[in-house]
Amino acid sequence: MALTESVMFPLGKKAPSFALPDVISGKEVALDDVKSDVATVIMFICNHCPYVKHVRSQLVELARDYQPKGVSIVAINSNDVEKYPDDSPEKMKEIAAEFGYPFPYLFDETQEVAKAYQAACTPDFYIFNRDLECVYRGQLDDSRPGNDIPVTGESIRSALDSLLRNEPVTVTQKPSIGCNIKWKE
Repeated sequence: MALTESVMFPLGKKAPSFALPDVISGKEVALDDVKSDVATVIMFICNHCPYVKHVRSQLVELARDYQPKGVSIVAINSNDVEKYPDDSPEKMKEIAAEFGYPFPYLFDETQEVAKAYQAACTPDFYIFNRDLECVYRGQLDDSRPGNDIPVTGESIRSALDSLLRNEPVTVTQKPSIGCNIKWKE
């Protein structure tokens, strides 16, 4: 595992389009299918990363708190599954069921979507406004495995709350930190 920070996708940049298979429903899901008139959260996660495991429960709680308010949330796994079989679509489906993911969990086999979003680590978070312009990118909150800070989702929640109030996102945007995306050679 190489500890990696977010690249920090440019604010204001439009969300790159995608159409990927959802391991939960078995259907292809496109950005146009899931975009929201309020906010769209795109997160790059995987199954095996200890940083993702550390926040997994908060991801579910975040979705349950904000989806009823019109926020769309989508998770994408872009890891090389040949070298990391724990991140295979079959294992993704198992993890999604075990933790009750209330959001699509998409598999980016070609890794083209991760490249388009400049995703660097898991977890890596992006929030887009109703016009699909990036208004936040970076960390979930200040918690990391072993630092004894509770996992609250504070950074993401602050940004989403601003959008729900039709206010600019002013939360300090810090890079996420986690395992590097496992790129194919």
